[in-house]
Amino acid sequence: MINASPPFGADPDRVVFDRTELSLILAVYGRFVAAGEWRDYAMSFLRDAAVFSVFRRATEHPLYRIEKRPRLRAAQGAYAVIGLDGRILKRGHDLAQVLRVLDKPLIRPVD
Repeated sequence: MINASPPFGADPDRVVFDRTELSLILAVYGRFVAAGEWRDYAMSFLRDAAVFSVFRRATEHPLYRIEKRPRLRAAQGAYAVIGLDGRILKRGHDLAQVLRVLDKPLIRPVD
């Protein structure tokens, strides 16, 4: 008999990032921290979405939200990057591809 209960008392009604997804997100986060752009993050695991929010300062609104919404998987893609103003910057089925929209702000001209 296989135990189908979630590990460590996890709530099966919550959407979460798996280890691979979190690794991709934290790699991008680390690059921005090293560049001095981001300083803090928060994660929320809700019934319909998992959200990774990034902040310039902890007391501000999030600069970006990286969301996973499994219900949109068949239509527009489960992953989205949402800007400070609430606009969806990129949505898709492949998290690595969706996160590439964040690489553009790191490219700056050299004075």
